[in-house]
Amino acid sequence: MTTLEQVHALKQQIAANIIGQEDVIDRLLIGLLANGNLLIEGLPGLAKTRAIKALAKGLVSSFSRIQFTPDLLPSDITGSEVYYQTETGSEFRFDPGPIFANIVLADEINRAPAKVQSALLEAMEERQITVAGKSHKMEPMFMVLATQNPVEQEGTYPLPEAQLDRFLMKITIDYPSAEDEVGVIDLVRSEEQAERGIKAHAEIAQTEQSVIFEARNQIAAVGVDPAMARYMVDLVYATRTPEKYDEDLANWIDIGVSPRASISLDKCARTQAWLNGRDQVLPEDIRSIAKDVMRHRIALSYQAQGLGLSTDDVIDKIIELVALP
Repeated sequence: MTTLEQVHALKQQIAANIIGQEDVIDRLLIGLLANGNLLIEGLPGLAKTRAIKALAKGLVSSFSRIQFTPDLLPSDITGSEVYYQTETGSEFRFDPGPIFANIVLADEINRAPAKVQSALLEAMEERQITVAGKSHKMEPMFMVLATQNPVEQEGTYPLPEAQLDRFLMKITIDYPSAEDEVGVIDLVRSEEQAERGIKAHAEIAQTEQSVIFEARNQIAAVGVDPAMARYMVDLVYATRTPEKYDEDLANWIDIGVSPRASISLDKCARTQAWLNGRDQVLPEDIRSIAKDVMRHRIALSYQAQGLGLSTDDVIDKIIELVALP
């Protein structure tokens, strides 16, 4: 099997555990292949945690889940220096925390205070953490997937813009269709039967990490025409200078996206093109991931919020107004 075929096999393996969330599965794979961190937002019970576990289960990898709570401490995530008494004397040794895994689930990240949230920043950005003046590197494959609930705001600590910007994409999960929800019931029932020995467990074929690294090498070689690069930048600049495109748009946006958005658009578009079996980025690759890349980086005005507009609505307007160069 080719590398692309093996990645598609991984996608099918995840899809067997998640019903009706094809777009979410695609975004999880794009985040993994683009070597980025993801923020996943959705109401309770919409399989956010299950989707992340399914991804980890399909890979030969270590998985760690951190349940964020108001009393969590930074050392609970990073680990700490521990004093050990040995036969030859005593010494301090670093005891690694749960952040040292290939796939890290930061569950309900907005339920922990800022000092705990910031403990993830160095790991996400620098792929290392520093404890007692010593740096400790993450594994070559390292990915943080954070979840949050968009409706429960009591007792939460909203992520600051600087931290949101460090997520490659923000994925939103919505309710499944009625047909898909029937499939969810059947899937859970089958899993319960397998656990009780009524039905045989399905064998899980795991994908080696070397496949992901090879995929990343191939994605790095995907071509981006100068016109496509300019189109990405034009989309980004439309969030910073909206008055050049439309008066309403200018009234809807307070703060445009950062240069990280341009970099993320390029990474994700090349990954999308590769997943579609192409070696060149097309406009549909850029448009398909524009919302996921920019929705958490745009700050809406009070007027836009008063009109009930979402960042997705604003991005739709930008895609409509910005022409291909």
